Amino acid sequence: MSEPTAGVFVKRASAARAGLTVVAVLTMLTAVSGCREGDTALPVASPSGQGPGDASPAPSAEPKGPRTLVDASSAGGLDRLTGDRALTDAPVDPGEMRDGMTLVIGNYGDPGGQGAPVLFEGVDHVPEDTSKRREHLFRGMLEYIQWDPELGQPQAEPVDAGPLGGSVECLLASLSEDGNVICGWADEGTAAVALFEDSTLADAGELFVRMRGDLER
Repeated sequence: MSEPTAGVFVKRASAARAGLTVVAVLTMLTAVSGCREGDTALPVASPSGQGPGDASPAPSAEPKGPRTLVDASSAGGLDRLTGDRALTDAPVDPGEMRDGMTLVIGNYGDPGGQGAPVLFEGVDHVPEDTSKRREHLFRGMLEYIQWDPELGQPQAEPVDAGPLGGSVECLLASLSEDGNVICGWADEGTAAVALFEDSTLADAGELFVRMRGDLER
């Protein structure tokens, strides 16, 4: 880092009266940083005159660009299942897929085979309203579990979305207080759903939000 340099500019003015000379001095100090690659820039004082140690640090900027989905090897403490328990195709129609979009699907659960796996399916870089894409995925998941339309449309309930924000909803596709629960999220650019068998709205919603933290970037 090069040392700061300063220039002093002096302007002299002759007075109208003989023998009287008034000298006005204007001093300007300019800090010049000639940083080489890899150097750290010098702190700059604020316009109010506060030094760098007087002001509160600025919050870090949020990552730029749209969020994406990742084919995580684990999500919410569950492992992506392989072998006979792995998914080989998309069991739910994800909707129209366009250039640049990514489809992520997988079964997540206990590799030892304990309990029913959680079926996850999501898309990113969604060009339309992501809440509409989530509704499409909700309908597809209801068809996948062969929900009887004559029983009515299960009502989705909001769930705390957690640090990633957006909207998270879960619906109970069962006539009892537990059974098949479908949860989905929608935010700016991504939409996803997951099926939790033999669960409750509260348990499924909590696990879904934890899984989302590993599946979305």
